[in-house]
Formats: sequence, C-alpha cells, structure tokens
Amino acid sequence: MLTSIYTIALVIKTIKRYVVKIEAVLLECRFFYEIKYLRDMQKQVAYSLDEAQKKIEHYCAYQERCHQEVIQKLRQMKMIPNAIDVIIGKLIQENYLNETRFAQSFARGKFRIKKWGRDRIIRELKMRQISAYNIKIALKEIPEEDYLNTLSEIAEKFWQSNAHRTMAYRKKKVIYALRYRGWESHLIYEIITSLENNLKS
Repeated sequence: MLTSIYTIALVIKTIKRYVVKIEAVLLECRFFYEIKYLRDMQKQVAYSLDEAQKKIEHYCAYQERCHQEVIQKLRQMKMIPNAIDVIIGKLIQENYLNETRFAQSFARGKFRIKKWGRDRIIRELKMRQISAYNIKIALKEIPEEDYLNTLSEIAEKFWQSNAHRTMAYRKKKVIYALRYRGWESHLIYEIITSLENNLKS
C-alpha cells in the first residue's frame, strides 16, 4: 500500500516537473512572438502626406485604378481618413484618378483578354462601386460585331472540343463556359440553337 502511494507521489512529482517545463516553453514562445510583432510594427513605413501622394500617383500612373482600389491602398499605408480624402481629391484634380476612364479600360481589357461577357463586366464594375452611368459608358467600348464574333468563337471552341460526347453534355459544357464568363442568357440560347442546327444540316 505504501509502495503504491509512493509510486503515485513520484508520478505526480514528475508530471509537475514537466508541466513547469512546458509552461516555461510556452512563455518563451509568447515572448518571442510578442517581440516579433513589435519589430514588425516598427518596420511599417509611416508616410507623410507628400510621400503618400507621390507613391499613390505612381500607383495610378502604372495602370488605371478605381477609387476603391486607391482608398484600400492608402489604408494599407496607414493613412488617416482626412489624409485619404485630401489625396483622393488631388488625384482627381490632376487626372490621375478617373472612374469613367477606369471603367472603359476595364471593360475593354476584360472583353479582349479574358473574353468576358457584359453580365460579368457589369457585375465586376459594380463590385468596385462604379456608377451605373460609368458602366453604361464603359460597355460602349465593346463593338457589337466583335462581341458576337467572340461569343461565337468561344461557343464553337467548347462545342468542338466535346464532339465525342453526347449532345446533352456538349450543350452543358458550352452553357457553363459562357455563363462563367458572363454572357447573356438569351445570347447563349441563340448560339446553342445555331450550333445544333449546323449539326443537323
């Protein structure tokens, strides 16, 4: 009985010793991460108004930006709201920032490079808080003939790449490809009908 009590006491003592060691390790880890956090905070650059202005001008000159992107960038630079307002005002005044121009560039680029349809372009511009007026202007950058030709090319590509599949599967692949890229439903229906008719003739 005494042996059992002695054994239990020895186990408890050993556990306590390990607990103390674990606590010491955890405390050391916490101290390490607190020091690292403080060092990281110290590394963050603090910009003056003029420095931030010049940096953001370069950011806008590199490619077209919308207001939302610039505000987000300035927040990352730890600029206060009043400073952000001043910088945004100067960017607009000096024509570094122009939402109409941004929307036009965005629509052209996403159509020509990504092959996006109007629905997705509109959705993405709205996510960037672009006004309905500027979206309407932006869509005029896409010639109707080019738009319909691109639609036909994408549909034909997916239609032919699934020629060995069933008709239902081919239609499904074309519909998915076009919907994902944001093409209008009525145009998708028309192109699918056209592809089916071409196959029958």
